[in-house]
Amino acid sequence: MARTKKKGWSYSTGERGRNRVRVFEHDSGTLMLEFRDEGRRTRISLGHRDRDRAKRAADEAAAKLTTTELRPEEAEPQEVTLQTLFDIYGREVTPTKGERSQEYDRVASTMFVSYLGADRVVATLSLREWDRFIKDRRDGRIGPGEAPWQLVSDRTIERDLRFLMAVFNWATMAGDGSAGVLLERNPFKGYRAPKEKNPRRVSMSNEEYDRLLDVSMDVDWRFHVALVLAHETGHRIGAIRQLQWSDIDLEQKLIRWRAETEKTGFEHVTPMTAVAEAALKAARTKGLAIGQAPVLPGPGDPNQSVGRYRIRDWWKKAVKRAKLEPKPGRGWHSLRRKFASDLKAIPLKTLCELGGWKTHETLLTCYQQTDEGEMREALESRRTGT
Repeated sequence: MARTKKKGWSYSTGERGRNRVRVFEHDSGTLMLEFRDEGRRTRISLGHRDRDRAKRAADEAAAKLTTTELRPEEAEPQEVTLQTLFDIYGREVTPTKGERSQEYDRVASTMFVSYLGADRVVATLSLREWDRFIKDRRDGRIGPGEAPWQLVSDRTIERDLRFLMAVFNWATMAGDGSAGVLLERNPFKGYRAPKEKNPRRVSMSNEEYDRLLDVSMDVDWRFHVALVLAHETGHRIGAIRQLQWSDIDLEQKLIRWRAETEKTGFEHVTPMTAVAEAALKAARTKGLAIGQAPVLPGPGDPNQSVGRYRIRDWWKKAVKRAKLEPKPGRGWHSLRRKFASDLKAIPLKTLCELGGWKTHETLLTCYQQTDEGEMREALESRRTGT
């Protein structure tokens, strides 16, 4: 069963859309009075923590509201369904994300609508649906696309539920066109998604990288450039393969990472190393195009960036040619972790800017790794006082 955070006390009275009044306990402990004033949600601090007094205040406020003629904008709000909410989110929010995130939004939205019901009123969801989804997703009884579905890890379930929470939280702030919001409250607020106890986060070693580099040109010149850029910039392969020559400034030795190609939507500019510069200059000699043209053009269509499936296949081919021992989780992202660990001595803010991390929490939790040698050195310095 999902663990829940302790929810604060609340009390509601009156009829929804007419004279609904709610009192609840704020995080600070102070009691708040909430009601609709001319169609707009209004909150007032009661300035005390006496629950009995708060209940009386709510009852009195509800009674006063019944004496006021209802305005059109105060009418019962239409209950939003899952299908309606995901449709709106898909039109207004999803297009602002990167290519892969947009694809995930569409797949996850379809999965949730299919599982919970297109006409299901969002406000009626509860802990029962939350726990049921976790169990069925983990057991392979639900998933994207058509059955049969695979068993998935807690990490995958966490990602799905994080997306669902993001949609619901957005809906509590997005206007409904009638002086209200799409969703009064997130029905899943406070519920905790399962977390993988020992997530597999593999970092590439220097030896492994050198061996891949040795065979990279045998695979494809584009793979060689992508490999070098992944190692030298620490960026995701999705952003690297979509680089345009207009993003590259060889004179100033700068690379622009566009928001639409970044998973986090974080647009930024980073300097390039001499090694990265050499790889880009070599790619430039191919003379395929300039300006709005891909640095890594697809073999079949030079006007399009190389596809992610081909990049993935090139990686597998290189690993086989380099005769690296198979290691689950060692893919393109292992170079991003290597970058974060190699540069752990520099200030966090600088490293975040260099690698395109929006927050240092993600960098510290998921990317930077230590080793036995560093731990022994730290203990030795403590013993000697150096």
